[in-house]
Amino acid sequence: MLTRLLIENYALIDHLDIAFPGELVIISGETGAGKSILLGALSLALGGRSDAGVLHDPSRNCVVEAAFEREGEEFLIRRVVTPQGRSRGFINDEPATVEQLRALGASLVDIHSQNQHLILAERSFQLSVLDRFAGLQDEVARYGQLYRESLDAVAALAELDARIAAAAREQDYLAYRHGQLVEARLRDGELEELEEEQRRLANSESIKENLSAAGRLFEEGELSLDARLKEIGASLSRVRSWVSGMDALADRIESARIELKDIREEVDTRSEKVVYDPARLEEVERRMAHLYDLLHKFGQDSVAGLIAERDALAGRLDAGEADRLERDALEKRCAELRKACRQAADRLHEARAKAAPGLSERLTADVRALEMPRAQLSVEIRPLSQPGPDGADDVVFLFDANGAGLRELARCASGGELSRIMLCIKALLARYGGMPTLIFDEIDTGVSGSVADRMGQLIVGMGSRMQVFAITHLPQVASKGSAHYLVYKESGPEGARTQIRRIEGEDRLREVARMLSGSGITPEALANAAVLLQENKKQSKS
Repeated sequence: MLTRLLIENYALIDHLDIAFPGELVIISGETGAGKSILLGALSLALGGRSDAGVLHDPSRNCVVEAAFEREGEEFLIRRVVTPQGRSRGFINDEPATVEQLRALGASLVDIHSQNQHLILAERSFQLSVLDRFAGLQDEVARYGQLYRESLDAVAALAELDARIAAAAREQDYLAYRHGQLVEARLRDGELEELEEEQRRLANSESIKENLSAAGRLFEEGELSLDARLKEIGASLSRVRSWVSGMDALADRIESARIELKDIREEVDTRSEKVVYDPARLEEVERRMAHLYDLLHKFGQDSVAGLIAERDALAGRLDAGEADRLERDALEKRCAELRKACRQAADRLHEARAKAAPGLSERLTADVRALEMPRAQLSVEIRPLSQPGPDGADDVVFLFDANGAGLRELARCASGGELSRIMLCIKALLARYGGMPTLIFDEIDTGVSGSVADRMGQLIVGMGSRMQVFAITHLPQVASKGSAHYLVYKESGPEGARTQIRRIEGEDRLREVARMLSGSGITPEALANAAVLLQENKKQSKS
């Protein structure tokens, strides 16, 4: 319920801070006093359209704050509009988007204006009325969850089928590319080894010639290089008694001789191993050419890259098999969800079919009480060709105002008739609880007499079960309930300002009398007002 409303700098309201009880709240006032301004401010807090035009003082922010209680939980909704026209929303002092304000507001307040009855012609609303009457909200929610899961599963299956089809179209191509790389028997580092071997084989004659020449140089001359080094060492040794350090030089010569001897042997060995092999050279170059071709074809710069590509292709080929296995499981899931949806839809249909006659009888009786004695309203359930988000039923309200025959409500009821039917529906649903705060915004326009009194009784009945606001100009309605608020204009230095206050006793008597007779309150109007208020007290006690 709405427990408090704070308004700052909105239209003709400079400052207003008022609390409300959780019962029937009557709001009245002269035409132009600002009743619609109050409703506009509340709508702004609940996510309505905003602009700088709502600011009475363009130099200050406009602030509207609404406090609610619902099932022990408190909500504080605030909307701020700056002089630049920008707005900010808050829920329990946390920033909130306009969409969040609207979503929360829709669960807290139901504003029933003069034109709201137009939604009565919508099939979805008619279905929701039957479901609320039958107490099927939880069942509908469970079905809706199954339906959404079914749609998601079908969409996932379609996406998977598309992926499998695309994979099938390229399966042969993938297998061919993968086969090329597998057949190549790739080994990381192989290309570098082949390049080195190719250089050696291609230059084998030159290598052989140079190694042989190097070996011959060790032996050329009357003495070999080894013999000459031995002689040098001996010469140095012979003068060691006369020159210090000669032993060390002789040792170094000996080390050099041994090292050179080892080098010569290595040169000879390598020279012997060098063989000119045109067949092996051709085989190496052919293998290198194949690897170069694969590098170019697959856009890689190393054999390691080709190996990674081979493994990736293998993974994609394996994924195709995994997709087929996943498809089997997903197809089974779709079938299970379709079956569960159908069973849930059948249960909803049975419950709706059972509740429809009772709803028809209740609404017919309530509508006839609003001076439509021959009216008849029937709830018909028609099957849908395909189940939808609310089941497999299409609910249609049929209406007959004067015995001409039942026709679809949207095609035969007048605006006034729709308004009365909507009020009866709201009153009926209020008996089953769970409805948010109801605000009736002058829905009694154009009615009077006993119809107005009956409408007032319906609103009172709702107010005994929940919080109901009735913005009215009819004394028959304004005399109902105990919480009556007067909207009025108050003149000041800065012009007229809209105010609201709770009225009781003599003030309420005079307000009801004004509504009976106009601005000039007569003794007769006061007497009639006293009768209306006294009747309200009797009804409240009973």
